[in-house]
Amino acid sequence: MNCINIVKGTKNDFKRLSVIWENAVKATHDFLDNEDFVYYQSRITDYFDMVDIYVYKNENGKTIGFMGISDSMVEMLFVDAAFRGCGVGRKLLGYAIDNLNVYKLDVNEQNTQALDFYIHMGFRIIGRSPTDNEGKPYPLLHLHYITE
Repeated sequence: MNCINIVKGTKNDFKRLSVIWENAVKATHDFLDNEDFVYYQSRITDYFDMVDIYVYKNENGKTIGFMGISDSMVEMLFVDAAFRGCGVGRKLLGYAIDNLNVYKLDVNEQNTQALDFYIHMGFRIIGRSPTDNEGKPYPLLHLHYITE
C-alpha cells in the first residue's frame, strides 16, 4: 500500500487537527449532545498529546485526515467532512495495520457509519463497554482486526 501522504504529526498540526475533529464529529456523531461535544472539544488538544499522531496530506499538502495511536491501538481516526468517502480513512487504517502493526480500536456504538466502515475493513467486535473512556453514556465497542 502506497501511503506516502501519511506523515508523523506534531504540535504544529494541532490547530488543523482540531478543525478536522470538529467538522468530522458534527458529520458523524449525531448522538452526542451539545454539552458533551463542548466538553470533548475543550480537551481535544490534551487527547492529541496522549497519542502518536499521523496525518494524511492531500496532493496539495493540506492535512485532510489523521489518526492517533497509543499502546498498539487506534485511539482516534477522523477525516475532514469535505473529504469523507475519498479513501482517506481506508489509507490511514491500512497504514496503521501494515506499518504500525496496530490491530485494535474502539468505536462508539451509536456511530454506525464508523462501525460499518471498520467491519468492512476486516475488524470484528470482541467486546463492549457501557460508557466511553470519560465515563459518559456513550457505549464503546472494542474491535480487533482479523487477519485471514
